[in-house]
Amino acid sequence: MTTPNLLARDLDEVLANTSELFEELRGRRIFITGATGFFGCWLLETFAWANEHLGLQAKATILTRDPQRFKQRLPHLMNGVEIVVGDVRTLTFPKDAFSHVIHAATESSMELNTKQPRVMFDTIVDGTRRCLEFAAQAGVKKFLFTSSGGVYGKQPSDLSHLPEEFSGAPDPLEPGSAYAEGKRVAELLCALSARQTGVETKIARCFAFVGPYMKLDAHFAIGNFIRDRLAGTPIRVHGDGSPLRSYMYASDLMVWLWTILLRGKCCRAYNVGSEDAVSIAELAREVAGPKSEASAVEILGEPVSGAPTLRYIPSTARAQKELGLQCTISLRTAIERTMDWNRSGDVQGVLGPVGAAR
Repeated sequence: MTTPNLLARDLDEVLANTSELFEELRGRRIFITGATGFFGCWLLETFAWANEHLGLQAKATILTRDPQRFKQRLPHLMNGVEIVVGDVRTLTFPKDAFSHVIHAATESSMELNTKQPRVMFDTIVDGTRRCLEFAAQAGVKKFLFTSSGGVYGKQPSDLSHLPEEFSGAPDPLEPGSAYAEGKRVAELLCALSARQTGVETKIARCFAFVGPYMKLDAHFAIGNFIRDRLAGTPIRVHGDGSPLRSYMYASDLMVWLWTILLRGKCCRAYNVGSEDAVSIAELAREVAGPKSEASAVEILGEPVSGAPTLRYIPSTARAQKELGLQCTISLRTAIERTMDWNRSGDVQGVLGPVGAAR
């Protein structure tokens, strides 16, 4: 008996909005880096779902440093995916021809960015350079790089939403800017490669997200809050709760990434995220639930009088206008679906149930 896929509702929603796009992949072979991460798991889930339901007969090859982790997280995809073991910085090029590449391999660890910023920077820059060289050799037509809203630097407190034209930047003399500066350089490499090789490079500047496969023990506030809620402990806000963020659900994220890869303009950056701002304090209460007691949320910091509001909110007008994209899943629904998925299996830690998406 086949075990139902616990993401079936989400995957059906993605397919309903991308089925025509996926026709471009019929009979093709794609290459994906970062396959065991949050983005990678979802990319493979949606690719496999479309491949099966549309009969695309497409193939996917992934790059991973830890094939065993892939087998644990996505055992139901083992028969349909070819694995290349290695580091993105020293990728040994597969001999097959490929039509599309999605480069989603990035160290997102805040600890690494703080303690070993040079490693963070080199991983992003050298890995992207190597993937672009592979794309040119393999005959790739379209290349998607998952960048970050961090390339804009600090968002001014009086700017409600960051547009792609914003000319701000991280502080290049601050070691903590390694992640963001690495993404900036990697975007430039994509533009240079497109000019020199003809590979169509597309840029997705990603903001904040929530959904199954998201780590609950990393530096992401919403993941930590969901972890606390699932554990039955008070949700703790380490700060005054005033910073503003916005969150896009994983199924919407997938519609956007596949659309940018297949329909986005070459050398064009698109912000990816929700425009609906929510304070960290409000987010904690949203995760706690509408019927929760006041004690369910603990805000540990005190507000600083006169301090500017910290924001990290994208403008997605370009993606909406040029590609017809929109957010369809509310924050409330996104939180509920993420918690349901984590409850659905034997949650041994804070990374979600291993193999729960079967």
